[in-house]
Amino acid sequence: MSGPTELFVIADDLSGAAETAAVLARPGAASRVVLAGGGRPLRVAPGLTVVDLDSRTAAPADAADSVHAALAAAPPSARIVKKIDSLLRGNLAAEIGALAAARRVVLAPALPVAERTVRDGVVHLSGIPLHETDAWRIEPSPAPLSVAAALAPLRTTVLGLEAVRGDVAAALAGALERAPVVICDAVTDADLDALAAAALARPDIVLAGSGAFAAAIGRVVAGPPVESGAPRPERPPSVLVVVGSAADVAAQQVERLLADGARELRVPIAGARLEPGVTVLRPAPGAGADPRTVVAALARAVVDLDPGPDGADLVLTGGETARRVLDELGIDQLEPLAQIGHGAVRSRTADGRHVVTRPGSFGGVDSLRDIVAELQSLSPEDQEGAMTATAASNDARPLVAVTMGDGAGVGPEVIVPAVVHPDTLARCRPVVIGDAARLRLAARIIGQEVEIVTVDEPAQAEFGGNRINVIDLGLLPEDLPWGAVSAVAGEAAYQYIRVAAELAVAGAVQGICTAPLNKEALHAAGHRFPGHTELLAHLTGTEEVSMMLTTPKVKVVHVTTHIGLIDAVARIEPGLVERTVRRGHEALVRAGVTEPKIGVCGINPHAGENGLFGYGEEEEKIVPALKVLQADGIDARGPLPADTAFFLAGRGDYDLIVAMYHDQGHAPVKVLGIESGVNITVGLPVIRTSVDHGTAFDIAGQGVAEPGSMVEALRQAAELASRPAA
Repeated sequence: MSGPTELFVIADDLSGAAETAAVLARPGAASRVVLAGGGRPLRVAPGLTVVDLDSRTAAPADAADSVHAALAAAPPSARIVKKIDSLLRGNLAAEIGALAAARRVVLAPALPVAERTVRDGVVHLSGIPLHETDAWRIEPSPAPLSVAAALAPLRTTVLGLEAVRGDVAAALAGALERAPVVICDAVTDADLDALAAAALARPDIVLAGSGAFAAAIGRVVAGPPVESGAPRPERPPSVLVVVGSAADVAAQQVERLLADGARELRVPIAGARLEPGVTVLRPAPGAGADPRTVVAALARAVVDLDPGPDGADLVLTGGETARRVLDELGIDQLEPLAQIGHGAVRSRTADGRHVVTRPGSFGGVDSLRDIVAELQSLSPEDQEGAMTATAASNDARPLVAVTMGDGAGVGPEVIVPAVVHPDTLARCRPVVIGDAARLRLAARIIGQEVEIVTVDEPAQAEFGGNRINVIDLGLLPEDLPWGAVSAVAGEAAYQYIRVAAELAVAGAVQGICTAPLNKEALHAAGHRFPGHTELLAHLTGTEEVSMMLTTPKVKVVHVTTHIGLIDAVARIEPGLVERTVRRGHEALVRAGVTEPKIGVCGINPHAGENGLFGYGEEEEKIVPALKVLQADGIDARGPLPADTAFFLAGRGDYDLIVAMYHDQGHAPVKVLGIESGVNITVGLPVIRTSVDHGTAFDIAGQGVAEPGSMVEALRQAAELASRPAA
């Protein structure tokens, strides 16, 4: 995409609006949730705007009118995004119909993180069709049999999963010719990423879908940062938690807070006052079956209790509850600051109050406890910061699968200290795929006290202290020698990668970090792959990926890698060069480099020096790609003499160097910082990082391996990983 993209998002409830703002906001960029209605004019400013129409329970005609009014207020250049409920609740047909009256709509309701998928145009919950579950038990009508049924009488067509995972751009173009609304199948976040990229390439359509689809849009779109609002100097003494949901899990969450010493108030509050500490406000038992009456009473009670922005932060569960409370308090705009768990978003009001919103039925039994702890522990930096890329609580840190590599090498010895390192745990949730017994042996060798706990899947992992979570494949014998090539270790290393790849494709992890494997051992086990990059591409069904090496001084991405020099030159062609640069550019943008400067090496000495060296390879194979990239707004320069390119990158002129073949990129990187170098694979369904050193058989098992590169690899995996979607 050329240049930054301004987004204008329309949502039908407040918690969904806040979730969407959280996954689309970028560090340092202005973003806001605007509470529309009440006769107030809709205010739109530069940056991300998410409008809550508060139309989930409105009459269909009123909901459609609200969408038309929002469209009229949208900046002419903005891309329109519509947040819908992943369970298809609300005025879906009326609101999508209002959008489709003006332009075509691509609709992707899947929410993989919650096991809500779409196959053949039908929403499934954990594999069961929506209409066969009880998800709509409190709705006034039965659940729709399909997304098309929910949109009736709109004319729709379905883009099937096979098309999504094939030439999705061509398939989408054909579908848009058939109907004004295209319903898209999706099972994983990778499917949503592909749909977002294809849809954003067409400026004439509206993108509609779940919070996960919004997150996919955010991974594709980038723009320059805009300054955020002013900080609040001090945290208030009280936290008021308002719970309107009658769900069993909500009651359990409240009980955990009360066990921690929170005070409970029931509506009506009869002149009670808010005290320092944590107060839970909820309806009286048997308060009535009409949810609107219950929520209205809660909102009035909050007004009676509220000491003002200097006296209390708010935790509001349920979109309807949150909206009514904020309306009663006269709050019409929120600035999203951080996502602190699935669906839970911490925002700031114009007067500096912090407000956490969350859908009523979301979260585990400790969810409210974690939210309150987040508010009570805010540092001044937390209070003043704009939306952060990494959440502060466990739930929002990306899950990273850490593969143990060759068990005869230094992998286990560098993994143990790296995964419990404070810098690692501050940024991500690492789950090791490997051999628990080997890790325990490595811990004894290096003299580190850890608790190694086996889990069956990443979702079972718990984090804190010196706990290491391991999916234990148990493939290594207890007497496996250190520092020796072994087909058994090679087979185990392959299986660790296979499991990590499956988790990535399923959306169970957001990143992969690999300890080194030994190619000879891998081949001895019958797996003829040059290395991790090619193996992961094969296992994830990815046709083309790129290897990126990073050090503190320079980053380099390779057009070709593990092939001979003659074959490499033959393989280089404009399309491959262009795709490689784009993958590198995307990785840097995801890491926060908004406008990367990219230097592209030539093939021959002195980049051919105008045909003096070679046979015009630069002009034939590289220059056409650079012209296309530059036309799309990517700052890619070259072809550059390789020696000059790396010198300039080392002094900071370039953010990324594109090398044409393996040694052209590897040699300078290893001179400039192999001890802290990281190998990154870009183009996979999730980011993959690795230390840029081998198995080091000569020192394996001696307790002298340096874990710094693994800590750095985990840091970059966390930095580049997608986030659990809302």
